[in-house]
Amino acid sequence: MKKKSIGQFLSESREASLVIVLIVLLVVVGIINPSFLSFTNIRQIFLNNTLTFLMALGMLCVMLTAGIDISITSTLAFAGMSIGLLQKYDILHNTFLLFVIGAAIGIICGFLNGIIIAKGHVAPIICTMGFMYIWRGMAYVISNNNWASGMDVAGFSDFGKDGAPGPYIILIIAYIAFFIIMKWTRFGRKIYAVGSNTEAAQVSGINVDRTLTSVYTIMGFLAGLAGVLSVSIYASAQPNMQYGKEMDVIAACVIGGVSMSGGRGSVAGTFLGALIIGIISKALPMVNIPNFWQNLIKGVIILAVVVLNVITQRTMDRQNLLRREM
Repeated sequence: MKKKSIGQFLSESREASLVIVLIVLLVVVGIINPSFLSFTNIRQIFLNNTLTFLMALGMLCVMLTAGIDISITSTLAFAGMSIGLLQKYDILHNTFLLFVIGAAIGIICGFLNGIIIAKGHVAPIICTMGFMYIWRGMAYVISNNNWASGMDVAGFSDFGKDGAPGPYIILIIAYIAFFIIMKWTRFGRKIYAVGSNTEAAQVSGINVDRTLTSVYTIMGFLAGLAGVLSVSIYASAQPNMQYGKEMDVIAACVIGGVSMSGGRGSVAGTFLGALIIGIISKALPMVNIPNFWQNLIKGVIILAVVVLNVITQRTMDRQNLLRREM
């Protein structure tokens, strides 16, 4: 059997090319600012991007079915504001129950998205855009011009404070669970099948509507969970929390090789995409890039990585075609 060269291996693996991009980013930034590679800084990258890492798993499932959900940070704000107010008015302070309530709110929000998209055949971008305004509006309505301060969530914020293991444990469990589900379960195969060819999936006996509803419900669950984590990590709850951050989640998936047309993507790629987003966000201020340049440079880097991904995918498709012809 002929051994593959390093170049061939990289051209046939999206994840391998992302690892190279990751290493290059770390080396370049580490040379400019050696403190970037410190353990404390790496830990803060994961902590500050916990919400992106977590929600990217749900977005992976949604995008694999050729869908999209831009209401996730509004769901996050609604869930986070709800559990913040429960603590502010001394109604509930139990950490476990607060997580359950936040996740339940997210599940309801996601289920409504899913059922309308699946049963009503509404375009995902249109449906989730509507709910983006609804859930963000609900966050403002229930806040009634109030917010939960660090003092209000004092005990609960210990779960997500810098150095606490809670957020990391949730991330590890989530990624292991999704890796197993997407790689070795029937449900994971159904998600890929629906995204690859909806008609063929339906003919083969897959309940497409149920699968679609499920992935948006999962997305809602993770967004609700992220809302609770946001309150714990940042020690406050405000109706405008994480505004606009859904773009980072979508970008993480796209960088990770998840196809917008469905049927293609992986948990490993999503993790690497989210990590690249986190490193870029942390690195730019540390190498003294002015604030007004940061979004521009971030966009250029993201676009460059996506182009690399497209080239890698086309190379993989070409290699697969050649193998079939042989």
